[in-house]
Amino acid sequence: MLGGIVFVSLSNLFAVFPAQSVRLAIDMVVANLKIYKLYNGTALSAQIEAETFKTLLYFGGIIIGLALFRGIFMFLMRQTIIVMSRHIEYDLKNAIYQKYQQLPSSFYRKNSTGDLMARISDDVGRVRMYVGPAVMYAINLVVTIVLVIWAMLEVNPKLTLMVIIPLPFLSLAIFYVNHLINQKSDAIQQQLSILNSFVQEAFSGIRILKSFGLEKSFEHAFENESEVYRTKQLDLAKTDAQFFPLMFFLTGLSTIITLFVGGMEVIDGRASTGNIAEFIMYVYLLTWPVTSLGYTSSLIQRAAVSMKRINEFLDIPVTQNTHLYKPESFKHQIEFRAVSVKYPGKNEYALHQLNFTIQKGEKIAILGNTGSGKSTLAQLLLGIISPSSGEIYIDGKSLDQIDLTAYRKTIGYVPQDVFLFSDTISNNIAFGIDSAVVNNQTIKAAAEMAEFPEDFDILKEGFDTIIGERGITLSGGQKQRISIARALIKNPEILVLDDCLSALDTYTESKILENLNQVLANKTGITISHRVSSVGNADKVMVLDAGKIIEMGKRTELAQANGKYAEMIQNQQKKKP
Repeated sequence: MLGGIVFVSLSNLFAVFPAQSVRLAIDMVVANLKIYKLYNGTALSAQIEAETFKTLLYFGGIIIGLALFRGIFMFLMRQTIIVMSRHIEYDLKNAIYQKYQQLPSSFYRKNSTGDLMARISDDVGRVRMYVGPAVMYAINLVVTIVLVIWAMLEVNPKLTLMVIIPLPFLSLAIFYVNHLINQKSDAIQQQLSILNSFVQEAFSGIRILKSFGLEKSFEHAFENESEVYRTKQLDLAKTDAQFFPLMFFLTGLSTIITLFVGGMEVIDGRASTGNIAEFIMYVYLLTWPVTSLGYTSSLIQRAAVSMKRINEFLDIPVTQNTHLYKPESFKHQIEFRAVSVKYPGKNEYALHQLNFTIQKGEKIAILGNTGSGKSTLAQLLLGIISPSSGEIYIDGKSLDQIDLTAYRKTIGYVPQDVFLFSDTISNNIAFGIDSAVVNNQTIKAAAEMAEFPEDFDILKEGFDTIIGERGITLSGGQKQRISIARALIKNPEILVLDDCLSALDTYTESKILENLNQVLANKTGITISHRVSSVGNADKVMVLDAGKIIEMGKRTELAQANGKYAEMIQNQQKKKP
């Protein structure tokens, strides 16, 4: 930035000097012409012509040289300020992305993906336009006005005052228009976020959209949102369309004043012809900076709106504890003490007063109907959400005091909603594993444990087959098996299965459960499901209902207790053909 300021100043300094050279050249030519008329037809006339020609070459060379120096410094000016703005853009995008990673899952429930994308792309781009072009033009404006007006006052104070008369009116016009630009830019950015969210959701759910035959309906909805965006953009364009002609008129008025007042000064003998040419060049030098004032102000106002939107997220407090315990392994037990969860805006608890312990090596099945709080419990186990009250202890230490990144390395998690990346199957399976310890054998072994053979018909290139976005080319069962393989390849000490077998047929489910029993021989297993068949050989069964533990104990004991677990067994046996 400091280098850019120096180069801007030097660039404008070499822009002022040519005007003075032109004034000296014109005045000398005018003087030589007068002398030439006196000695026309004599031997001195040829000498005068030669001297005039040399003078023009001399000043012409000076002007060309000054222009070259100005071009060099303009290049350096852009290489410093514009490059600086790119570095700031890079840092800001990384800061926002890092902040996104730190924010809790509740943040993502309240904010749409499209809006998050708009802030890290469009809003950051507008901030870059401020710290780059806008700052460059602003510095250029200040330096040019100071240098040019100082040079003009040195030549003719009266003419200078007359020439700058339109500038205050221009400043008032800019002040008024900036307020309008600020409001309209804010409205445009908000509408852009709505558009981004709409498109992102439509593309993510394209299969559902097509299956219901709602393409035309969504087209009309998108057209309506686009029309609102177009209207707001045109409204801003109209403001700019009225503003720029006004600026050109007021700056052009300065040229007219220069010619008229300057001509009167020449007639009265208080200025030379060269002074008029010099002043016209000064007015020309002032035209672009003053004209760019509106554009620069627009960039600043838009950047202010965008930075405000960015800071709404950056200013969200995130507790950082630098003295967190980093577990290298899971050693003893997981303990829930009076844990309750209530989501923001909800009156009822998702989970209420949970008290239980899972010992190392124990296999526990958590059963319950839809809405009983099973997935919320899984998110608590991974530290994705925090309890509204109560404490979770891992090996005797509160989860709040544990480094979650280190803790999650000990866990293999298979979520209910599978998310796959638009990448190869092997990379999806090896996701989250250090590439140094992953090879084709480990990937193949994990896939076989998940009953995902390499010779599937869909695998044209084996495990190097690239799947579509979110695994759109795969069936629900295939995606679940890849997700299971992704968890197993970590060789985790704790395996959490969150209703991850729902899309599989009974045969494949039984095969995977057999494989899991081998994997979990000396590990801790937590199976979350609404199906009794997924319980496997669990040591303990916990039954949830409306966020509360209503039954907990061994499978055989609960099956004979005629409680909720026994009822679930009977109901699900009746559903079998």
